[in-house]
Amino acid sequence: MIGIVGGGIAGLAAARRLQAAGREVTVFEASEEVGGLAATYETGGDRLEKFYHHLSGSEETIVELIEELGLGDDLTWPIGKNAYYIDGTIHPMDKPWEILSFPYWSLYDTFRLGMLVLDVDVRGGIPTFDSYEDLREYEDVPVKEFCIEHTTRNVYETFFEPLLEAKFGERAEDVSAAWLLGRIKFRGERDLLKGEPLGYLRGGFGRLLDALLRDVGSDTVETNTRVTDLSFGEAGVETLTAESGDGTTETHEVESVVVAAMPNVLEGLTGYECDIEFQGTVCSVISMSESLTDTYWLNVADDAPFGALIEHTNFIDESHYGGEHLLYVPKYVQSPEDPVWAMDDDEVADTWIEGIEALFPDFDRESVNWVRTARNPRTAPIYERGYLDMVVPYDLADDGAPGVYYAGMASEAQYPERSLNGGIVAGYEVADRITER
Repeated sequence: MIGIVGGGIAGLAAARRLQAAGREVTVFEASEEVGGLAATYETGGDRLEKFYHHLSGSEETIVELIEELGLGDDLTWPIGKNAYYIDGTIHPMDKPWEILSFPYWSLYDTFRLGMLVLDVDVRGGIPTFDSYEDLREYEDVPVKEFCIEHTTRNVYETFFEPLLEAKFGERAEDVSAAWLLGRIKFRGERDLLKGEPLGYLRGGFGRLLDALLRDVGSDTVETNTRVTDLSFGEAGVETLTAESGDGTTETHEVESVVVAAMPNVLEGLTGYECDIEFQGTVCSVISMSESLTDTYWLNVADDAPFGALIEHTNFIDESHYGGEHLLYVPKYVQSPEDPVWAMDDDEVADTWIEGIEALFPDFDRESVNWVRTARNPRTAPIYERGYLDMVVPYDLADDGAPGVYYAGMASEAQYPERSLNGGIVAGYEVADRITER
């Protein structure tokens, strides 16, 4: 039997791949339900993810899985409208003429940013194409230094800096230029006349988890069960010990173990130390009786307790949610000492609503139906310089844990941005290594 630690999308994808190769698997999930960061809320209609999700055009593996599970007809690609809030004004940032009309940039600023996005290095006056293909060349380059050199200081200060601070807080200047370049490549191609199509599964990505669970079989998944120990013999891992919620402990003989969880879980089981630092997220969904803006993703440069407002029902129509207008309000947290992390749910809701009122004086808090808040201390890595040298290998045999494989968020599949697609890729990578041994 192959034991899989973690019932998120990576663990379920690994289980499915291994079963297809004829292997017996058991998935151990510490919480009461599978899904991890893709867990959902109930609404007046379809379920909604607790933490916002969408697909980019470059994410092919998850699209293939959705089709294999019979959900392909329900995968839609609406335009996710983007805008930028600065000095009290919303500036759409999708179409070329919208970007050209951004009042904080000169024509030269816009040109330099455009060349970066198109993978053209124009430093020195002689364009070089496909200049940023090898991300490792930029792993040790500070993102601030890179942005100023490859665009302009003004573009950095009016655009990149606020976005980096919203995502990484006090760690923003530690981030690698390779992450930024990888993030640009991660996005799909834009429709010049409309904007960027983003993928979403009708009924929510919870349906994908449901389909995966049905496919691997609910009898192969033990929820509310925490793996507490692994034992090793001369040939590698031999047993896995798991404790259920009622305190019952069972030991299972295993031929391999997949850890599809955070690296702290891997360290507790094998002693492998991962140097990647993670940040947490406080993410609320606000249900409103009327829309706040006409934008899906609004980055906020002005002083606010959040860095973005993501109005899901400007992406997927509110009719899917019983007419409720649903707004994500997230904040990345780099330290448990962050004041928002220490707030209770009511305090978080008041903080978000007061912040929205400050940005939108016409906003009526009486339009708020409910606020639900999710928290997780490890939702995303801090992609600092040298990050790729710190990723956890898929196969831990050379690191003192033969027979143990890693498919969690610290794997290379979750670079340059963590995603559902990256989780599936990681699950497949470890499954293939096990079956090819």
